[in-house]
Amino acid sequence: MNVRMGPWLRRYRTRPGAAVRLICIPHAGGGAGAYRAWADLLPPSVELIAVQYPGREDRFTDPPAESMDELVDGIAGAVRRVADRSYLVFGHSMGAAVAYETVQRLRGLGVAEPEWLLVSGRPAPHQAEPGDVHLRDDDGLCAELVRLGGTDADVLADPDLRAAVLGYVRADYRIIENYRPRPAPKLSCPLGVFVGDTDPELDLTGAEGWRSVTTGRTDVQSFEGNHFYLGPRRREVVAAILRRLDPAVAQAGAEWPSTP
Repeated sequence: MNVRMGPWLRRYRTRPGAAVRLICIPHAGGGAGAYRAWADLLPPSVELIAVQYPGREDRFTDPPAESMDELVDGIAGAVRRVADRSYLVFGHSMGAAVAYETVQRLRGLGVAEPEWLLVSGRPAPHQAEPGDVHLRDDDGLCAELVRLGGTDADVLADPDLRAAVLGYVRADYRIIENYRPRPAPKLSCPLGVFVGDTDPELDLTGAEGWRSVTTGRTDVQSFEGNHFYLGPRRREVVAAILRRLDPAVAQAGAEWPSTP
């Protein structure tokens, strides 16, 4: 079941009695569907809400966002309406920077910080290197997607699918490669940093850079895999998120996902 919650949010399993909401923000080129399978791994006490960027999946006809500010304005405005209970924010790759900026924006709107900010696969905003992927031709953009390993080769081999995908992928890269964080007070929420142990974009040393964005507890956790370890390690990642919750909340009505 896919329940639209306005243009920006998707809920794949409605849990009105959930004590906690897990807000998940996708990578560049990704959509809310990247987190669909997570819903079945969560206990009834935790409700998954995935962010849907414009320009893909069921928002394919919407023009992609042109800046980080535009993206964060839309996401924060939507999340503000569902932050009526405890919540966590998770973001992978580009989504890590979007998650950080969204939490900052929510704080500016008077919304309490999340129980945890969880970031994955990207250096802290002030340490991320500038890039030029969005300026490359289509073959160069495809080469980057192949390097990171997150795109089905069949998609890139089909001319029509390739053209459709590269349109919003390029737009996302334009956003993240032109993004420069503004000076902002440190957050106070705890922060978890997840990294694949063979990720070319982030290693354990780089992950430590996130400690500077919050006065709260920061921990770093490594998983087996490359930049897109989230797929094959889905159960482990969800279990790691749940372990950061109050056990009484996380286990209410269900066991945690098993970890190999």
